[in-house]
Amino acid sequence: MNKELTGDPAAVARHERFGKLPERVPLESMIEEKQAEPNAGVAAEHNPEGAWNFYSCLALDLGL
Repeated sequence: MNKELTGDPAAVARHERFGKLPERVPLESMIEEKQAEPNAGVAAEHNPEGAWNFYSCLALDLGL
């Protein structure tokens, strides 16, 4: 699988720069844990009377 790159200096330079993959990043260094706020879901209450404000329908927009 090891191929010798000869002849094209641009190919040799590319192989020197991009020839191998970077080191693998461990999963533990990509995860950040935070404490959840106790009242996080209280502010997002459902309002059935105002729900039509967020409903999008082409037939309703055209008055059909």
